[in-house]
Amino acid sequence: MSLVIDIKGIRRDFPLGQEIVKVLKGIDLQIEKGEYVALMGPSGSGKSTLMNLLGCLDTPTEGTYLLSGQDVSNMSDDELAEIRNKEIGFVFQTFNLLPRTTALDNVALPMIYAGASKKARTERAEQVLSDVGLADRMDHRPNQLSGGQRQRVAVGRALVNKPSIILADEPTGNLDSKTSDEIMKLFSDIHKAGNTVIVVTHEEEVALHAHRIIRLRDGIVESDTRTK
Repeated sequence: MSLVIDIKGIRRDFPLGQEIVKVLKGIDLQIEKGEYVALMGPSGSGKSTLMNLLGCLDTPTEGTYLLSGQDVSNMSDDELAEIRNKEIGFVFQTFNLLPRTTALDNVALPMIYAGASKKARTERAEQVLSDVGLADRMDHRPNQLSGGQRQRVAVGRALVNKPSIILADEPTGNLDSKTSDEIMKLFSDIHKAGNTVIVVTHEEEVALHAHRIIRLRDGIVESDTRTK
């Protein structure tokens, strides 16, 4: 068994004035390489906080987090930034694309931070855009693309550094139902190609594409079920 995520006893507290708000209350979670997981929970359940921890955007108050065998629980901001760029591909509800930049350059951006040459960046970005079905849109800017195409660019950008995990936060939240289905099929294809995929969603029909659904409530794991 090859674990990509191994979390033990994770707590996350936030100070609020004189009070301490306990958002995550001791979470144990293991995700194997190549799994397709949906993370669900009502507003206030702690799923966004957990996603930020999984994505190395935040560190826990208590507990350990091993990402691909590396303990990231106590890393500095700079170390976390490096891990994020190498190990995690993010896809957000709002796409987060650079508006004046072509699809190709948007996708290549993480490779600049990784120190890749211009030739390597261009070749890899072209390959990834072809993989997500946008070979004919490489020179288009985001405002020349539909919502679904923009999300495909965002997925391409997430894939470009060959990360251990694709972490998607409400990836269909701004899309109509037909386009949502197309994007979820794309995630299924990415998973079939061997990637570990974690989708944070409040929509049951999106979660059902995953092979395992983890539900949070009040800062703890309420249920963890395999669907396929």
